[in-house]
Amino acid sequence: MPYLLATTIRGVEKIAAHRIAEILENPRIVIKPHGFSGIILIEVEKDIDVAYELIKSEVPEVESLMRVLAEIEADPQKIAEKAAELSRENIMASETFAVRTIRRGRHNFTSIEINTLVGTRIQEVTSADVDLNYPDKVVRIDIIEDKAFISIMKGEEEWKKLRPGKSLMRPFLSKLAIIQTPYGGDPEGIYRVGVRIGRAVQTFEIKELVIAPYLPVDAEELKVFIEGLVEGRDSRYRIQVKTYSHKPHKVPISVQDLYQLIRERRDELIIGTSTRGAPLVSVIEDIAKDIRRSSRVNILIGSREGLPRGVLRYSDYMIDVIPTVTLPTDHASTAIIMALLTALDSIGFFEKFTYRARSKGMRE
Repeated sequence: MPYLLATTIRGVEKIAAHRIAEILENPRIVIKPHGFSGIILIEVEKDIDVAYELIKSEVPEVESLMRVLAEIEADPQKIAEKAAELSRENIMASETFAVRTIRRGRHNFTSIEINTLVGTRIQEVTSADVDLNYPDKVVRIDIIEDKAFISIMKGEEEWKKLRPGKSLMRPFLSKLAIIQTPYGGDPEGIYRVGVRIGRAVQTFEIKELVIAPYLPVDAEELKVFIEGLVEGRDSRYRIQVKTYSHKPHKVPISVQDLYQLIRERRDELIIGTSTRGAPLVSVIEDIAKDIRRSSRVNILIGSREGLPRGVLRYSDYMIDVIPTVTLPTDHASTAIIMALLTALDSIGFFEKFTYRARSKGMRE
């Protein structure tokens, strides 16, 4: 009988299994084989493709689903031979492939060793090239204790954050400066607002954040605001360091008088934000042209009372990103950056990520 192997978020295996049992005819279901969470093995009597499509469409608790083409002993040589045999029928010489091995349990071999052994054997029998990034086919080896389950699926079924056709926005964000006027009030509220703004600007990894008062401010309030900004930035940065594949940019935070800043940066692009401004979509084409010519894009954001009219007059553009809505200070930077990114993307401003596989004969 054919197998399906499903993965779920830990804790919802039983819910998913009960739903699968309802929609399939007499399936044999094993939940958490050998005690491993997040796995369901499904043995079906009839057409495996019908069962596959039913589960994909009717069971949202299932995160991923593989058609198991073979179940064999978890022996590296046997796995390699069986995978090669299956690949003859499923991978053409003109296609690229990758091997992904996930082991659960104790073994005297590693996942990398299986990947290498299986990949080499598949190349021998198919003459297909390896592409570890965006393969046409993925040979998946799920090893659960003493059993190995082999699946072959289309590469497009793999979920990737960055794939061909997506817009490359980081180059633009790397020259974006947020100029934020200080937030005042009770210390607890000031700190919370500072934390949220700090996290927001670090999320986007912008060029810099400048705190720009235009009137004398209370030193204690400014101190609390900056402490919140630094805490928000640093907490997000620590997460990025742990999870990102690239080295994240830690957003520098500085303080400068707003009037002096706009004088100093008069030759750069300055965009003021105000509910009295022009709708962003009406001027985005012109803004895009100026962004291309500017080494730094300065976005001015007010708090409570907004920005002084003289500062807005000095700006190259005065925009309203969400007409009829006044943005709260702690969410303004996020909303404005998101609006800019969306508007620019809608007019094709950003380059698209492209990927060209290695030419025939090149081995990964």
